Parts: sequence; structure tokens; C-alpha cells
Amino acid sequence: MSVTNQSSVSKFLLLGLSRHAQEQQVLFMLFLSMYLATVLGNLLIILTSITDSHLQTPMYFFLRNLSFVDICFTSTTVPEMLAKYILRRQTISFPGCLTQIYFLILFADMDNFLLTVMTYNCFVAVCHFLHYRTKMIHQLCVLLVAGSWVIVNLNALLHILLMAQLSFYADTILHFFCDMSPLLKLSCSDTQLNDMMILTAAGPIIIAPFICILISYILITYAALKVPSTKGEWKAFSTCASHLAMVSLFYGTIIALYFNPSSSHSAETDTAATVIYTVVTPMLNPFIYSLRN
Repeated sequence: MSVTNQSSVSKFLLLGLSRHAQEQQVLFMLFLSMYLATVLGNLLIILTSITDSHLQTPMYFFLRNLSFVDICFTSTTVPEMLAKYILRRQTISFPGCLTQIYFLILFADMDNFLLTVMTYNCFVAVCHFLHYRTKMIHQLCVLLVAGSWVIVNLNALLHILLMAQLSFYADTILHFFCDMSPLLKLSCSDTQLNDMMILTAAGPIIIAPFICILISYILITYAALKVPSTKGEWKAFSTCASHLAMVSLFYGTIIALYFNPSSSHSAETDTAATVIYTVVTPMLNPFIYSLRN
């Protein structure tokens, strides 16, 4: 990624989650355990769904992609944070910071799109059961995933190119990794365009999929309540309900973090929200989407 840095700041200091040695040790063990659980759990989903011939269905095709994205998503931030604790090095270069933000946006948006297409898959399975095999063909599944990758790459590139034009007056980030909101606070340039593009891109990238998910779950609930109770139908409905809990957690933190002006954010709120959607959510996905099923 080639960007032009107009800033006099060549490195940023990441303060992390704590400056106390004992708390850092506890946090190191906690985040290491969560990261290993995330990687192992999602790898298990990928390997199992690939090797088991009974799992070659659209649902598990999307689930494999979601597991891969979740591994990449949490690997964007956690390993570097753990390495900083070990090496006692808290700095990151400006290009490195932009690169981390790029992949953070990329995998967060891809998570968002995959949750949406998985909800659509659930909607077709429950509301159009007889036509499920003809609607959710493999070519459509591949097209949905490939199209999502194209959109999220363009969106991430847009934000990075805009941020690369900013100048910065300070080099201390009140966070444990590079993120847009904390970095925009340090800019001495006019960030109005950046804020506007965040809100503008949020429409097709976040709001539209979120509305589609809500409408799908309303129709799923209506269909489940209308049809006489059977074991299979209520199993599908309960599985979709557990998916909705994960969707609510993911979107709730995203909306709270990025849908407010950067000036209204607090470091504590940003940190708590980002820990939830970058570390906790990818760790919980294997339990929600595999053990439940």
C-alpha cells in the first residue's frame, strides 16, 4: 500500500489497556487465552466443515468464510498487542498504523456482510423451505461472498486514502491498537470529510445490511409462530435466535463506536467497544454457530 504521509509524526505511541505491570500480566494471559480459543475454535469449524461430506451446504460454506474472517480479524490486533507486552515496545509506524486500520475495516466489514448473507440463508431455510435448494445454489453463495470482498476492499481503501492526507500534532494514541476514531482525534487537519465519509459509507455498508437482518428475523419469527410447532421448525428458529444475539452484540458495538462524531467519544468507551467486537465476538462465534447447531 503506497500512501503519502504529510504528517511530521512518523511513529505513534500506543498506551495499551493498562500501564501497571501486574495488570498487564493479567491482561496478557487473558487476551492470549481468548486469542487461542478464537483461532482454535474457528480452525476447528473450517477443518470439520471441509472434511465432513454432510456439511457441504450453503450454511457451512458461509460459516467457513466467517471463521476465516474472524481469525484474520482478531489477528489484526491481538498478536501485535501481545508482542508489545513481551518486547516492551509500544510504538507503531505511521504506515503500519494505516495498514492495521485498513485490515481492521476490511475484516470488520466482511464480518458484517457474512452475518447478513447467513441471515438471508436462514430466512430462506425457514420461510421458503421447499425452494431452499433451488434458491441457495453454490454459484449464488460464491457470488455473494466474492461481491462482499470487492465492496469491503473498496471501502477500506477509501478511508485509508483519506486518512493518509491528514497531518497530526500528537503521537500518543489512547488505545491498544490503531483505530480511526482515536487517530482522527490527533489530527490537526480538518477531519470533517473523514467523518462525513464514515457516516456516508455506513449507509450501504452497515445500516442497509442491519435493516435487512432485522426484516429477515421479523419474517422468520412470524413464519415460526404461524406454522404448527414441530421439532424441526423450532430447532431452526432457536438457532436463528442465537444468531440474532450475536448480530446484536456485533452491531451494537459498531454503531456505538462509529456512528457518533469523533469529538463525542471517550477513550474508555472506545476501548470497551473495540474489545467486544474485535476480540469477544470472534471468540464466541464458534460456540454460537457450531456447538449450538
